[in-house]
Amino acid sequence: MKIRCAIFDFDGTLFDSMYVWNTAGERYIRSLGKEPKPSLRESLRALSSSQAAHYLKEEYELDLSVEEIMTGIDRSVEQAYFHDVQPKPNVKRFLNELKRAGIRMCVATASARYQIEAALRRCRMDHFFDAVFSCTDVGYGKDEPIVFRKAMEHCGADRSNTIVFEDAIHAVETAKNDGFIVIGVYDENEEQQDKIRQLSDLYLESYDRTEAFWELVAAD
Repeated sequence: MKIRCAIFDFDGTLFDSMYVWNTAGERYIRSLGKEPKPSLRESLRALSSSQAAHYLKEEYELDLSVEEIMTGIDRSVEQAYFHDVQPKPNVKRFLNELKRAGIRMCVATASARYQIEAALRRCRMDHFFDAVFSCTDVGYGKDEPIVFRKAMEHCGADRSNTIVFEDAIHAVETAKNDGFIVIGVYDENEEQQDKIRQLSDLYLESYDRTEAFWELVAAD
């Protein structure tokens, strides 16, 4: 299998940063003096920043523009990306191996592009990636495959030679349903690990052991 393009999710796949978003919506709603619903976290899970802002505006009847809501959420989380979030153990080694193999790489994220780029620069990982594609920039969340397609096209690849790395069940489902090869990546914040294992072409418990990945890539 000749792989030309690897597309990585960021939060929970490249970086241990899901904690930033797990409570972002709840913290923002509370900052406005409202009580978030128990289902809010799950409701926002598959949405881009702009989709989440639309949802919050309608669901909580906020007298704010979508842009103002997005700005409020971004401010509540951006400091973590600029100063705190860290890559998953051994992911840099794995990215080095991919780069040496001539595989082009992109990030496809539901987070704001400037936040992701800041974290990559801070951790000296930006040189691995050709580009960062944000769901907000392309206009669709990961309930649609557009962000994956954009990254694939940027690398001059097609579905037969592109691999998507994801930790979230909704994104795994979207990529698989669109015909991508999908590598599921373990993250403690995703509850549906068994389903991800079933759907993925390969499942990585961590970046410590990637032999099975290279066996998959080497297969005819």
